[in-house]
Amino acid sequence: MEDYKLGLKVSIKTIIINVVLSGVKIAAGIIGKSNAMLADGIHTLSDVLTTFVVIAGLKISSKEADKKHPYGHEKYEPVFAKLLSILLGATGIFIGYKGIMILKSGDIQIPGRIALIAALISIVTKEGMYWYTVKIAKKIKSLSMEADAWHHRSDALSSIGTFVGILGARMGFEILDPIAAIIVSVFIIKVGVDLYIKSVKGLVDEAADDETIDRIRELIFSVEEVKDIKNMKTRIFGNKIYVDIEIYVDGNISVKKGHEIAEKVHDLIEGKLEDVKHCMIHVEPELPNKEG
Repeated sequence: MEDYKLGLKVSIKTIIINVVLSGVKIAAGIIGKSNAMLADGIHTLSDVLTTFVVIAGLKISSKEADKKHPYGHEKYEPVFAKLLSILLGATGIFIGYKGIMILKSGDIQIPGRIALIAALISIVTKEGMYWYTVKIAKKIKSLSMEADAWHHRSDALSSIGTFVGILGARMGFEILDPIAAIIVSVFIIKVGVDLYIKSVKGLVDEAADDETIDRIRELIFSVEEVKDIKNMKTRIFGNKIYVDIEIYVDGNISVKKGHEIAEKVHDLIEGKLEDVKHCMIHVEPELPNKEG
């Protein structure tokens, strides 16, 4: 729940900033007669929608396990991240389509200086929002918030393209304004695709990374009563990891002693690795022909 509160605090701040910034950019696009800036302003407005999706995702995924969801709600995180990636891709497609239509129509105007100033403000603001959001996203391990951070970064990239396009148009190359919008849309779509792939991985019970697996093995063998590992499986569940382990112990010890060894391994893994939500340990008697 603490993660949700921290994520909510960040999300509310970004919503307020985006509402103000999108208003400035849309107004600058209309007054400055810049199609690139107008599209950029709409892109920023879409950030408000995605941040509301992030809040919903954080709230649901932070719920405790219940009767219908005995393993918890963490998998809602990649579900919402997936939705965000689709919205991000759709935004890129819209911006690109708008630019192509302007090129086809030939209705290209020279943008005003106000559009150039708005682009500079947007670049600085959105890049700052990216670093602020991604820092918190990594801290609370939120995929949907990380996706939202990349939405801010895509807006900063969009504004860089917009700035170049407006500057070029004001220098006599009017066609650069819509072309800039099209180029930036490609980058935005790519980020959306990358995030979509990442969110899918969080839904298919993919194994933990090699570094985490090596650390788990290291912790298991730090318990001297463990003779060997028969089997170990890990699966990513949202932003958490589930671990199933079968260990070999001395076959002559009591059931109680075997249980104590299993508890020791269990507590060590869950205590040392904060990403591990649950660890299941099964004890097997050491095989007669196995060497210690």
